[in-house]
Amino acid sequence: MGSFLLFAFSWWAIALRIVAIIHFIRRRPNFFWIWVILFHWIGALIYIAVEVIPDAGLLRSSFQVFPRRRRIQELERVILDNPSAGNYEELGLLYLDDGNFVRARACYDRAISSRTDHVDPFYRRGIAEIELGDFAAAVPDLQRAVTSDADYDFHRAKGLLAWAYAKTGQNDKADAMFREATRISTLSETYYHYALYLESQGRNAEARIWAQRILEKKPTMPRYLRRRERPWFRKASGLLGRLPA
Repeated sequence: MGSFLLFAFSWWAIALRIVAIIHFIRRRPNFFWIWVILFHWIGALIYIAVEVIPDAGLLRSSFQVFPRRRRIQELERVILDNPSAGNYEELGLLYLDDGNFVRARACYDRAISSRTDHVDPFYRRGIAEIELGDFAAAVPDLQRAVTSDADYDFHRAKGLLAWAYAKTGQNDKADAMFREATRISTLSETYYHYALYLESQGRNAEARIWAQRILEKKPTMPRYLRRRERPWFRKASGLLGRLPA
């Protein structure tokens, strides 16, 4: 009986470490945690209490994957009989959330061909086109959104349009749009793209300022927001690391 309990306990200790390491790889918090996890199973338990459990809110989106894909399958069947613009828009949004940008773009193509008086499918198609690297196609779609509403999607549309201008060599338009977007937006995505644009123009000192502004938000952010912003903090740190001082 004692040997069985010891065996079961050792497996629990291993399982705690595995859970902790998987989370560490996916979320990449401070590097010192890996030594805490590997040092002892109690270290893994502490890590789970400090880092994994507070991340439960962020993990909610992971649990939404299955109902989202179930809804995708339902809509794919419904569209065979009812290929309405609304159904294609909903399916396109689900594909966009699922990271399937090719199918998202195709759905928005169909939605737009059926109804062209609504700006959101153009904007969402622009996002898909940017994710696919087709910046030339994204420009007119994002222009339509910004022209319709300069603050569309909490100013994100302006930031994305500026990035599309930058990636298509329209530097004057990119510079003007980035200045306008960063005047009113605090999105890390916009700040990071602006820093990359400035780097591409050889304006390294300015690029450092905007990358640093992303990191400067960290101390005053609520803990849950810091967790959401981690990918941008990593990108900003990487950019600062390669920019000349």
